[in-house]
Amino acid sequence: MRRRKERQPWDRSHFLHFPLHGRELLETTCRLANTLKRHGVHRGDRIAIYMPVSPLAVAAMLACARIGAVHTVIFAGFSAESLAGRINDAKCKVVITFNQGLRGGRVVELKKIVDEAVKHCPTVQHVLVAQRTDNKVHMGDLDVPLEQEMAKEDPVCAPESMGSEDMLFMLYTSGSTGMPKGIVHTQAGYLLYAALTHKLVFDHQPGDIFGCVADIGWITGHSYVVYGPLCNGATSVLFESTPVYPNAGRYWETVERLKINQFYGAPTAVRLLLKYGDAWVKKYDRSSLRTLGSVGEPINCEAWEWLHRVVGDSRCTLVDTWWQTETGGICIAPRPSEEGAEILPAMAMRPFFGIVPVLMDEKGSVVEGSNVSGALCISQAWPGMARTIYGDHQRFVDAYFKAYPGYYFTGDGAYRTESGYYQITGRMDDVINISGHRLGTAEIEDAIADHPAVPESAVIGYPHDIKGEAAFAFIVVKDSAGDSDVVVQELKSMVATKIAKYAVPDEILVVKRLPKTRSGKVMRRLLRKIITSEAQELGDTTTLEDPSIITEILSVYQKCKDKQAAAK
Repeated sequence: MRRRKERQPWDRSHFLHFPLHGRELLETTCRLANTLKRHGVHRGDRIAIYMPVSPLAVAAMLACARIGAVHTVIFAGFSAESLAGRINDAKCKVVITFNQGLRGGRVVELKKIVDEAVKHCPTVQHVLVAQRTDNKVHMGDLDVPLEQEMAKEDPVCAPESMGSEDMLFMLYTSGSTGMPKGIVHTQAGYLLYAALTHKLVFDHQPGDIFGCVADIGWITGHSYVVYGPLCNGATSVLFESTPVYPNAGRYWETVERLKINQFYGAPTAVRLLLKYGDAWVKKYDRSSLRTLGSVGEPINCEAWEWLHRVVGDSRCTLVDTWWQTETGGICIAPRPSEEGAEILPAMAMRPFFGIVPVLMDEKGSVVEGSNVSGALCISQAWPGMARTIYGDHQRFVDAYFKAYPGYYFTGDGAYRTESGYYQITGRMDDVINISGHRLGTAEIEDAIADHPAVPESAVIGYPHDIKGEAAFAFIVVKDSAGDSDVVVQELKSMVATKIAKYAVPDEILVVKRLPKTRSGKVMRRLLRKIITSEAQELGDTTTLEDPSIITEILSVYQKCKDKQAAAK
């Protein structure tokens, strides 16, 4: 590739400020694409993007797509160990990151985390380092100053011609086995589905400002910050901060300043802001809003009503959307529908075009009729669906198509109303949803298992006022371990290091033993009953090896609660 002399040098500082116009995004994408090519990236190579929400992160995704490389965006809150595991599974050739990140008033040492990770990543040939702050960071043999290299490149890069089923990106999501899964999405079907759902679910019109406040490290950011809106020629808002920094009016100040028409966020944030009261919302002009959206987990009625009544002044359409990393885009939502069709609080309601949901019973039979519950499956393929798990197609088949042959099993339970609407009731497997982040309980258990003083653990999810769900860990500690409080603190630190801070259990309870069947399987169902105050309704316990263990754990749990109450 020949380097051309620049008539107009590329100005990095301009790229960090809004608004960013289409031509600027295109030119920056092309410069970044040419930089990747110069550093040996070819069609089909995997590129890890470890960056928070930013214009340059979007350009990095689009640059990969432009040259036929496969991006895997890794949430910038993950630890070095989690990052390394994903880089190695994808066999990434290049990592793109920032020197540092800024989030909620804190500096995040992204480059240091990458440095630690790539020590264990033999496939990484280059680390492209962009500047989010002016602070200097150590630059080693693998490291390339990204903006300096981009400034030397041509602002034109011809797009690679791709097949409709070629890989576009991979995105890692948690599985119930503990090993994250690299979900593969392809070119044409994914883009069609993201664009169509963006346009029709949110009633996006030409000239609208679309505000999805999700991180690009998750599928919501891919489909409704980047690909869907940009495919539709929309103006898309990038939100780097947190809902309460510098104060609890941050979302609504942004709505007023940018005149956002559609606002799409997570129930966790709504529940958090609800506790700050209505004044922070009413301080700002939200008259530009037409559609509000909820994503990431089922929204509770209180949060739905507050979002509709206070944020939307009871005049905005509110869409509670259900979908997954694996589905590529929204599958069930109140819109599109007939003009003025009813919307019921906290309910996803209507399947999108081409989505045919079915409910299945425990025997694998389809549940017909209304006012019924079952395992939520989808009975025919749709354009946005994932195609495989990278490097392990059998795991893909086992995870999604084995439980109910001929159907895609979502892992969620659902209820179908008298009117045929769908309400999602939550996960049916060992995956919990913490603040919209899906996390396998086995992942946390695996991290805990590395502590030499903890021979056994069981992690379950339980309802949480703000997060939706939180993790609760029951651990058995060796007699020789000494102070169990010290062990508990060490475990919290280990989980934060091995996975991420959001994965740290809110509660860790030391018990003498775990409730097991005679075959040795831990009965997590009983542990969940204990901490959700349903110990009087344990159901069938005949398979328990020793039923007295329930009384034993209940006693320990009650003492822990009494101690916490006394401390308050």
